Amino acid sequence: MSEAFELVQGDSDILIVVDHASNHVPPDIDLGIGPDLLHRHIGWDIGAASLGQALCERLGAPGIFGAVSRLVIDLHREEHSPALIPETSDGHVIPGNQGLSGDARQDRVERFWRLYHQALAGQIERLPPALIAAVHSFTPRLETSAGSSRPWEIGILYNQDDRAARLAIAELRRQGFVTGDNEPYSGKLLNATMNMHAEANGIPYLAIEIRNDLIGEPQGAARWAHILESLLLHCRNKLAQTLVPRP
Repeated sequence: MSEAFELVQGDSDILIVVDHASNHVPPDIDLGIGPDLLHRHIGWDIGAASLGQALCERLGAPGIFGAVSRLVIDLHREEHSPALIPETSDGHVIPGNQGLSGDARQDRVERFWRLYHQALAGQIERLPPALIAAVHSFTPRLETSAGSSRPWEIGILYNQDDRAARLAIAELRRQGFVTGDNEPYSGKLLNATMNMHAEANGIPYLAIEIRNDLIGEPQGAARWAHILESLLLHCRNKLAQTLVPRP
């Protein structure tokens, strides 16, 4: 394990990816915020690490898990995105990220972002997956939102390649889950990791968003691991049977 990522070994042809698995802040980085904020959704994807680990165990799947808080650097952004090192998040100012020098920014890129994405690319090269599953979670309601609570239990995101997404959305809705189609976020706008490592390599993928109140406790994470295990196998097998071409 490096300070940028944790690799889980497995021989399945499904790869599990959790960009926002950790709320860890290295001791030499001062974000200038209270520790309580790190435990909120702005610090990490609540429940995603436990869910991802459970999926690796159930499937015998390899996995890569981000090992640093998204407030230190957001591994699920492009290298030159203005949101890579957030100065604010859901209405909260992050003083330690404001006014960073170019050298300080580049240091974080090299230390965390680049190593994480190099590790993910290396894993794909060593054991090319038939399906990549990116596991995220979302808050039921943003603190800065004046709108209603988000109704979805799960959302499936995608950009250009919707081969696996279409299968997953149909199956989840068949089972009665309130499922977002490119909700609560659109993969057309926010799909950085899957754009770089799945779409760029022609690999089918599922970008999965689970509402974090459903997986924040062990019992909920275990329930959704069971649901998603079946879903991932269903999608992988359907894709193999139909040989759906890349769009």
